[in-house]
Parts: sequence; structure tokens; C-alpha cells
Amino acid sequence: MEKFVTYFKGVKSEWGKISWPEKKQVVTQTIIVLVIVSAFTIYTFVLDILFRDALIPGIIKLINVIKGV
Repeated sequence: MEKFVTYFKGVKSEWGKISWPEKKQVVTQTIIVLVIVSAFTIYTFVLDILFRDALIPGIIKLINVIKGV
């Protein structure tokens, strides 16, 4: 039981040493993360469309031509 008490006293002591970011910094970094995630989402979506609608059917047609089908 003494170990738990010692642990939580240490946690309480360290909790006071935390330097929390200001609200403006949190909002700015959150917006940056959302913009980057959105950009990668759009990039992946465009690549998916290109592969699905152009590249893969083109490769299938090329294979069929080579096979003589």
C-alpha cells in the first residue's frame, strides 16, 4: 500500500511541473494537422481513382492484347 501512496505523491509532484500549451498554439497545431490529413486524403482519393479507372483497365487491355485474346 505504501508503494501506491508514494507513486501517487510522485504523480502529484510531477503534475505541477507540466507546461501546458496555450490555447492559440493548440488551435493552430490542430488546424495544421487537419490540413495535412485532408491533403493526404485527397491525394489518396485521386490515386485511387487513377488506378481504378485508368491504370488497371489499361494494364488488363495490354495483357489481353499480348495474349491475343
